[in-house]
Amino acid sequence: MTITRIDPGARMSQAVIHNGTVYLAGQVGEPATSVAEQTAFALKEVDDLLAQAGTNKSRILSATIWLADMGDFGTMNGVWEAWIDPANPPARATGEVKLASPDYLVEVIVVAALP
Repeated sequence: MTITRIDPGARMSQAVIHNGTVYLAGQVGEPATSVAEQTAFALKEVDDLLAQAGTNKSRILSATIWLADMGDFGTMNGVWEAWIDPANPPARATGEVKLASPDYLVEVIVVAALP
């Protein structure tokens, strides 16, 4: 089976394609912005990576969303719900964690299918 890596770096690839499935690395927003802005930025990065892989958000199988503060759940959901394909919502989990930098408020991790 072929493995394709998108934007590989020394530490990780931004996406890996294997056996008809696309696995995205966690996407974060620009530091020093609000949770809504960070969520929108991360979701734009998800869109871009999915397009590079040859798929789109209607084919997302699952999403994991990490928040630095669960108090931001409603705000993040507002951005998520405006972005997600309402006809094809994925399975999703959301939790609170200490992210890699205190500047990050949200991280979005997605697994999607190829057409």
